[in-house]
Amino acid sequence: MCGINGILHFQSERKVDEHTLTKMRDSLAHRGPDDQGLFIDKNVGFGHRRLSILDVSAAGHQPFLSEDKRYIMVYNGEIYNYKDFYPELRSNGFSIRTNSDTEVLLKLYQMHGLKMLHRLNGMFAFAIWDTLEKKLIVVKDRMGVKPLYYAIYNETFYFASEQKALFTAGVPLKISKEGLEEYIFNRFVAGEGTLYENINKVLAGHSMTVYASGRIETEKWWDLKTEIQNQTPIKDPLEWFSSTFDESVRLRMVSDVPVGVLLSGGLDSSSILASLKKQQFQNIQSFTIGFKEEEHNEAHLAKMLSEKLAYGFHTLQLEDQALHDKLVQATYFQDEPIMHLNEPHLLTISELAKSSVKVLLSGEGADELMGGYVRYKALQYPSLLSSIATLGSLDLFNKTARFEKLGRYAKMSKKSDLILFNSCNIYPADIAAQFGINSPPKNEYRIQIYKEAKELYPGNLRRQALYFDQQTYLRSLLHRNDRATMGASIECREPFLDQRLITGLGSLEDKWLFTGKKGKFILKSAMQDQLPEEILKFKKVGLSAPWGDYLVNSSVFKDELTSFATSTIFEMPYLQNINSKALVDRLKKGDPTMTAFVMPLFMMHIWIKNYVTQF
Repeated sequence: MCGINGILHFQSERKVDEHTLTKMRDSLAHRGPDDQGLFIDKNVGFGHRRLSILDVSAAGHQPFLSEDKRYIMVYNGEIYNYKDFYPELRSNGFSIRTNSDTEVLLKLYQMHGLKMLHRLNGMFAFAIWDTLEKKLIVVKDRMGVKPLYYAIYNETFYFASEQKALFTAGVPLKISKEGLEEYIFNRFVAGEGTLYENINKVLAGHSMTVYASGRIETEKWWDLKTEIQNQTPIKDPLEWFSSTFDESVRLRMVSDVPVGVLLSGGLDSSSILASLKKQQFQNIQSFTIGFKEEEHNEAHLAKMLSEKLAYGFHTLQLEDQALHDKLVQATYFQDEPIMHLNEPHLLTISELAKSSVKVLLSGEGADELMGGYVRYKALQYPSLLSSIATLGSLDLFNKTARFEKLGRYAKMSKKSDLILFNSCNIYPADIAAQFGINSPPKNEYRIQIYKEAKELYPGNLRRQALYFDQQTYLRSLLHRNDRATMGASIECREPFLDQRLITGLGSLEDKWLFTGKKGKFILKSAMQDQLPEEILKFKKVGLSAPWGDYLVNSSVFKDELTSFATSTIFEMPYLQNINSKALVDRLKKGDPTMTAFVMPLFMMHIWIKNYVTQF
C-alpha cells in the first residue's frame, strides 16, 4: 500500500520541477512512511511513498523500472495472486528478482498489456509511463478500493492518490457547484466527479491512456453488469459461497508483515475472524471502537468472540476533546467533508492497531452485496409506500427516528427516486422545506447506474438498490476506509470484495439474500456453525455515534455548534437561504429529526474551517 503521484506536461520541452513533484509526494507521507522515490525524465515525473507489505527489502523500491528501461511504474495496492504468475513469467524468459507483486504487475504488462487486468485478484491503482510510445497509462481496480485522482490544469496532467497532492502541486482548490449539489442531496459525489472543480476520479474498473500530445483515451476494462450476466450458474450456492469466502480470506492474508481484523462485533467482520480460525491462522489481533452509550456499543460482542477464538482483542473509546481533534484530523485525511460520521473512530482504531499490525481486514461490502441494510426492506412492497406516506403525514411515525425517516422516504412517488435517494438521510422534499433548495442535482452518473440496474433486475427494486449501491455508496465507504486507515499508515483489505463473490452473489436468486429479518441469508447460513447465537441474532448497530447528543451536550462541540450557526458556509450562494440559527435552536431543544439536517452542514463547516484554509 502506498501513495503515488505524477506530472505529465503536454509541452514536451517543459521539464518537470523536482521541488513540485517532491512536495506532491511528501503530502502523501502518511500513505508510505517506509520509503520514498522519484523519477523525472524531461516532461514526465513520478513520485512514490511506500508502505512495505510484500518484500519489505529495498528490492521493492519505487518508481519501478523494467529491465529494458522502457517502462516506469508507480503502484498502490496488492495483487493477492501474484505468485500464481511466476511459472508463466519464467517460461517466457523473465527472471524474478524480488518477492514483490510490483515486479509481477509490470512484467505482466510487458507481456500482455492491459489484457492482463482480468486475471488479477487484488486492489490497485497504478501508472505506467511508456518511454517509447510517449504515453501514460493509469488504471484503477474493479471496485475502486484504491483511490486515484487527476486534474488537467495549465496544459499538464496531474495524478495522485489523494486530492491534497494536486492542490500542493498548484491546482487551485475551487468548490464545484455540481459537486456541492450532490453533497447536499446525495451525501457524496458519485462517478468521476468530486467536490472540486478541475479534479476527477479515475473510475473504478477503468483505464486512461494519456498521450504526450494531450490526447486522452478512456476504457472500461471491467463491467459489473456484464460480469453478472456472464456468470456461470451456481449449482450449490451455500457450498460455493463458503469455499469462495474462505479462499478470499486466505488470499488476503498474503503478507510479510502482521495482519489484524477491524472487528465490530457484527456478522460481517465476525465472519472474517471465524474464517481465519477455521483455516488455523495463529496470533490474530482484533481491534474495535467502544461507546459508553449501550445502544451504539458492540465492543462486548467483539471481545466475547475474540476470546472464544483465542485471538487478541484491543478496544478504546473516543469522546469529547479527543473526538473533536480526531474529527479535524480525519477531515484532513479524507480531503472532503466527512459524510459517514465514523471516520474519526476508524482513524483512532487504526492508530491503535498500528503498534501491533500493518494490515487490517474489514467486513466492508457485505451489506451491499447481500442486502444487509434495513433500508432495502422498504423496497420489497413499493405499493405500500403510498399508504405509509399517508400515515406519516398524520404524524404517526414521529415517535422514533427510524419510522420518522421512513415516513419522509415514502413520500417519494418515483421509483427512480426511491433508488437514487435510498442511502440518504434527508430527501428532496426535506431539503426544499428546511434548506430552501428546490433543484436536485443532475446526477448523470447515478441515473446511468440506475438504468443498468433496471436492465439487469427488471421490476426488482431491492436488487436494483443493491446494484446501485455497489457502484455508488459502497465506493464512498471504500474511500472512507482507505483514507482513515492510511491516515495511520495501515493497509485495509476487504475479503467480501473478491470479484468471484461480487459477480456470483449478483447472479443468485433473491432468497439467498433477503430471507429472514436481516438479510444476508447466505452468509448467516454459511456461518451458522462457526459463530455464536449472540452475533448471528444481534440487532445491527454498525459503527454509529450519537452526534446529535455530542453537539448539544459536549463542551467542545457546544462551542463548535455556536460557531457553526454563523459559519461562512451560509454565505455561499447555494446555501444562503438556510436558516442555520433555526436549525441549531431546534437541535438544542431536542428535536431528533434535526441531526440529519445539521450534520452534513456541520461537517462542511469543519472542512472549510480546517482543510480549505490550508490550500
